[in-house]
Amino acid sequence: MLILSRADIFLLPCPFKYLFGFDCPGCGFQRSVLALLNGDFVQSFQLYPPTVPFLLSFTAGVGSWLFKFDQNAKWLKVMYFFTGFVMVASYLYKMLFQHIH
Repeated sequence: MLILSRADIFLLPCPFKYLFGFDCPGCGFQRSVLALLNGDFVQSFQLYPPTVPFLLSFTAGVGSWLFKFDQNAKWLKVMYFFTGFVMVASYLYKMLFQHIH
């Protein structure tokens, strides 16, 4: 746990935010993953709601590729679509209501 508490010094700055001055659709993901690893699910969701769907979709996609499952399976496409929807909805909410972390 000591290592995770100091991991925030290794977070990468967002080049999109640096160039344009506002958050990109992925801003908050790194901090959200750290909160998730520390067991703080509420904080993780508040920082970036798509974290859990993204990690589940990523794991399912890599697993289906690695174990040679059907990569065009309907359930995998539904997971990807749902994750994309949550990302877009979260980003629009953040931009419309100026939800800044």
